Amino acid sequence: MGKLVEISLPDFGGGTSDTLEAIVGCWSVEVGDTLSAGDDLLEIVTDKANFVVPCPCTGVLMGKRVTEEDRVRVGNVIAVMEVQES
Repeated sequence: MGKLVEISLPDFGGGTSDTLEAIVGCWSVEVGDTLSAGDDLLEIVTDKANFVVPCPCTGVLMGKRVTEEDRVRVGNVIAVMEVQES
């Protein structure tokens, strides 16, 4: 078994983490999928634009911590991945 890593919503520009809020659009992947760094994880929607959140590492998606239509802020945990330790 690899190491479990929490994936947080990255800063998608402007404001501070206290004011940056988004709504989860749709997930591009399912639990159990093997992902590479840079693969699309999910789409988030703000009042100004939609953004695709890329996967920051290579591994297996072990869990989603947010669902579609959830409100999230920068820094909130959105997923958990299992990555191989080197």
